[in-house]
Order: sequence, then structure tokens, then C-alpha cells
Amino acid sequence: MPASPAMRDLFRRKPIELIEDESSGLQRALGLWQLTAIGVGGIIGAGIFALAGAVAHDKAGPAVLISFLIAGVASAAAALSYAEFAGLIPKAGSAYTYGYAVLGEPVGWFIGWDLLLEYTAIVAVVAIGISGYVSFLLEQLHIHLPVWMLGAPGTGAGHKVDLFAALMCLLIAYLLTQGIKAAARFETIVVGIKIVVVLIVIVAGAFYIKTGNYHPYFPFGFGGAVTGASTVFFAVFGYDAMSTAAEESIDAKRHLPRAIIYSLIVSMVLYVLVCLVLTGMQKYTDINPKSGLSSAFAAVGLSGLGSLIAAGAIVGIMTVLFTFMLGVTRVWYSMSRDGLLPQWFAKTHPVRKVPTRITWIVGIASAVIAGLLPIGQVAELTNIGILLAFIIVCVAVIVLRYRQPDLPRTFRTPFMPVVPLVGIAFSVWLITALEPITWLRFAVWFVLGMIFYFAYSRRHSLLATGRDTTTQVG
Repeated sequence: MPASPAMRDLFRRKPIELIEDESSGLQRALGLWQLTAIGVGGIIGAGIFALAGAVAHDKAGPAVLISFLIAGVASAAAALSYAEFAGLIPKAGSAYTYGYAVLGEPVGWFIGWDLLLEYTAIVAVVAIGISGYVSFLLEQLHIHLPVWMLGAPGTGAGHKVDLFAALMCLLIAYLLTQGIKAAARFETIVVGIKIVVVLIVIVAGAFYIKTGNYHPYFPFGFGGAVTGASTVFFAVFGYDAMSTAAEESIDAKRHLPRAIIYSLIVSMVLYVLVCLVLTGMQKYTDINPKSGLSSAFAAVGLSGLGSLIAAGAIVGIMTVLFTFMLGVTRVWYSMSRDGLLPQWFAKTHPVRKVPTRITWIVGIASAVIAGLLPIGQVAELTNIGILLAFIIVCVAVIVLRYRQPDLPRTFRTPFMPVVPLVGIAFSVWLITALEPITWLRFAVWFVLGMIFYFAYSRRHSLLATGRDTTTQVG
């Protein structure tokens, strides 16, 4: 039975042809290596310096390497789906744009609305994570600042103002308002420094590996490695935020799919090597779950490298801030350009061609969150939205492949539909393992989004008003 006009209107889709023909207020300045650097910057952060040690100590032992490989395979399943869309719809917005084009406006709206919260929260969480490394470096230099300037990383009453985290958010916002070319140049340089630091750690640590530390390899059983995969999974995404920069790529259809794949490969190789060094230098029971690498080097008499590791962690965190703040501003820009959010936000700078209004709003909001809330509370806002985005993209790539198989794709997800189904299954499994408080906060944000959509977005959407979606807003 054919769907009623009302039902068809409810799930109206933005035609891919119109999306491709949209005029852009953004500047195309990113090449393949700049895009790859943004992806690597989003994937490799504090996780490589701390998360590997925590999982090795508490859940997987030396098999933390297997945890990263499992998470990498699952993440790659979603990454390959993103890559197909990136070559097909080279526009800002990532999962929001893909969902809008294939599954309909409500789906696109809700995933976009969710990513606004998730990406902003990730920026705040990562900024808060900097303070511990800053404290370590300052102690090494015998500099003692007031406690309130660095905040307290826990959830207790001692948390005052994390001034450094707030300033980092504002600094990244400032860099992003200077134009994508200048911002990407900074990101590429910093990512290069971070990779060099990680390679130094790997090479130096390799001389202190004792093979006996790898036994037993599965002290918690194979199930421990699988459980560990659910934790480290959140250290191997970042390409989703990078894909929001499609509209600022010189040749997005060719470069973006390759950048997504390259960034995941580079990151996974570095993660695996770090895991081998860390669990080879120390018995998993002796690894410090909070500062695994630093304590491992201290244990073999190389405590001086601790400062280098802390500096590398700070640099790594800066690149994550960059990638996810870029992501949230481009999703917001796309939703505003489509009329689902007020188009005032989609105004771009006349010279620099970046959405400065949105960028400063996100920068200030994330600075307030990072400066005033404990990391535990902010972290509870993350994860579920990213996983839902993965599900939406994996479902959409299957639907579009069978609905419009002849569309010109510069990259095709292999082994269709097995690969995206693996991405869906893994994401659903991880979502079911999230804490109830995460579901509660997500439900509140979802309800707010539903109210806003039916009160404003549905009536002001360019598809609803019949306005030409190729109209330039900027």
C-alpha cells in the first residue's frame, strides 16, 4: 500500500543532486595530507598515553593489543561506510548530511542534533584531560600554581575552575576562526610533532622489552580482551569528525575516502606498537592505569622521558580538540544552511570563509563546560551519539547501495552488506553497555530536539518552504 502524502512529507529526503550543487560559503583549501592529519589528530589523543595502560592493567593484560585490533576492525567497518559517502556526497555535515539524503529529514535532524552535544562534550572532556599532564610538567619544573587554576579532575567538591582547560577551548576556537588553510597548517605541524614523540617512545621502549612480561598473554581470558575492546573503541574514532571538512577539501571525492582510511591505518599501527612496548616493558600488574607509559619508563630508569610523554600527550590532546571542534561547527553550519537551525548561524566570514559565529559559540560553551564541570560528569554526555551516528551511516550506505546502485561512487564499501552490518552490530553492542545515566541524559537531549524540530525546524526547513537549496547563505 503506497504511503500517504503526509507520511511521505514526514520522511522527506534532501536529493543528493541538490546537495552536490549547493553553493558553499566555505573555502576549499585542504589537500589529502591535511585531511589525513585532521583524522589522525582526532583518533590519537590521550588514549595512546593512558588508556592502553588502564585496559592492560584492569581488563586485558598483554592482550590489550588484541583489544585494539578488535576495536580497529569494528571501527574500520564504519570507516569504510563513511568513506563511500565521503566520495559520493562531499559536503559538510558528515552523518547528518548522509542521513538527511538517504533516511529522511527527521533522521538527519536527530543525528545532527545529537552530534552538536556529543562533539561539544568531547571537546570539553579532552580539554579537562590536559590538566593532569600540565600539572605533571609544572611539577617537573618546580612551578606550583593555585589548585583552582587547574581544577580537580575528580567529581568531588574540590573542583573549582579548570582555567587551563577553558583557555585551550578558546585557543582552538581562535585558530579555527583564522581560516581553514591557516588552521589546517597548524594541525598538520602539531600532528607531525605528536607522531614523532610517539615514535621516540616506541623506539626507546623497544630496548627494554622483556618477553616474559607477555606471559600469560590472556590473564583475564579472551573475554577480557573483548571487554577491553569496548573501552578502547572510543580511542579509534575521529574520522567521523574529520569527514565534516569535506566541503573544505580541494578534491573531496578522491581525497576524503583515502584520508579516512589512511588516518585509521596510521593510528592503528601506532596503537599496536605502543601496546607491544608498554606490556613488554612492565608486567601488566605493575602498569600504572593512570599514567602507563610514564610509569613504565620511570620503572626502567628513564623518568626523564616522562616529561616528553606528558608534552606529547598535551600536543595530542590539542589535535583532538581541533578535530572535534571543527566537526561540531561544520555540522551546525550544515543544519543552519538547510534551515533546520536559524540561518543566522550559517553566516561565514567574508574573507576567511569560516563560520565564525558558530565557532565562537562552541568555543565559549565548551570552555564553560570544561572549566566548571568535573570530567566524570562531562564524559557521561559522550559516546552514545557517536555510536548512533555510526549506525545511521552504516544503515544508510546499505539502503543507498540498493536504492541507487548506479550513482557514481569514487569509493565503494567492500563486501556489501557484511562490512556495514559488522559496524552496526558492534555499535549496538557498545550502546547496550553504556551506563543508565548516559541514556537518561541522551533522552533529555532527544526530547528537547524533538520539541525544537516540530516547533521550528520542520516549518523552516528549505525543503518545507520550497526555497532553492542551492541558495548561498554566507
